[in-house]
Amino acid sequence: MNQLKLVARIVEKTALRYTPAGIPIAAATLMHSSETREANTVRQVEFEISAVAAGEISRRFNEIDLDVPVEFTGFLARKNRNSKSLVFHVTEFGTPLLD
Repeated sequence: MNQLKLVARIVEKTALRYTPAGIPIAAATLMHSSETREANTVRQVEFEISAVAAGEISRRFNEIDLDVPVEFTGFLARKNRNSKSLVFHVTEFGTPLLD
């Protein structure tokens, strides 16, 4: 199963664009920061990941304010057929979270 659930903040986003078939696409960079336990040690985890939202959800995704924590759900896929880079495809998200 390819499913990712992540609390992150949008730190950068582009204008809504459309595919040749007319499907709206919203693109953004998400920043995640948290602590987790690994091998009985607390580990600080921070990373940025490219994200896209396609179709009906794209407009709502594009309206999320910058630097507000939100829980995103989706899947990972290659940026394109020949790429090794991954992109987080957001399929749903919750309301902004309190810090």
